[in-house]
Amino acid sequence: MKTNILLVISFLFLAISSCKQNTAKLPILGHRELAANGKDTIYQTIPDFNLLNQDSVYINNDSLKDKIYVADFFFTSCPSICPIMKKQLLRIHDKYKDNHQVAIVSHTIDPKHDSVPVLKKYADKLGVGSNKWHFLYGARDVIYNMARNGYMNYADRDSLAPGGISHSGYFILVDKNKHIRGAYDGTDEKQVSQLMDDMDVLLAEYK
Repeated sequence: MKTNILLVISFLFLAISSCKQNTAKLPILGHRELAANGKDTIYQTIPDFNLLNQDSVYINNDSLKDKIYVADFFFTSCPSICPIMKKQLLRIHDKYKDNHQVAIVSHTIDPKHDSVPVLKKYADKLGVGSNKWHFLYGARDVIYNMARNGYMNYADRDSLAPGGISHSGYFILVDKNKHIRGAYDGTDEKQVSQLMDDMDVLLAEYK
């Protein structure tokens, strides 16, 4: 399962790169199907959710209405890629901190340890607030299902992985209609720079 999901993510990234060569508008990624009228296309959307952030406020799709956002999956005690990912997300935070159309959504994949107070302490240490960056807490099965079936990402318990959890380091770009518009390796500075360029392209769609 892990290998299949990571292959899908890699394919999506290659598809993005190919599409960018032909158009200034970002593609819509994920599953799609033909509407009942036989003409329109129905694209995959991020499913409804309702999760607590670091300030004990419930965040859901309505909370992110009229915003584009970057989503990732992490845990605060992660000894491998998470610190690198958060350093890269800080670049995004600092660039868009005054843009009310942009948000960052980080889902903890270790709710047993990452309680709301732990997430609050983590956010404070980074120097970020929930007006821009939400650290979300929820039941493990709910979060893992969102990763796989909502964001086409990956997270699972793995006794052989650092910290006991295996997960991808991808950042997922979501538009105002809850469509996935990009997937980027959050440990790669160049890909994160590309993500920010693509965020500007996406924001331009709404002008």
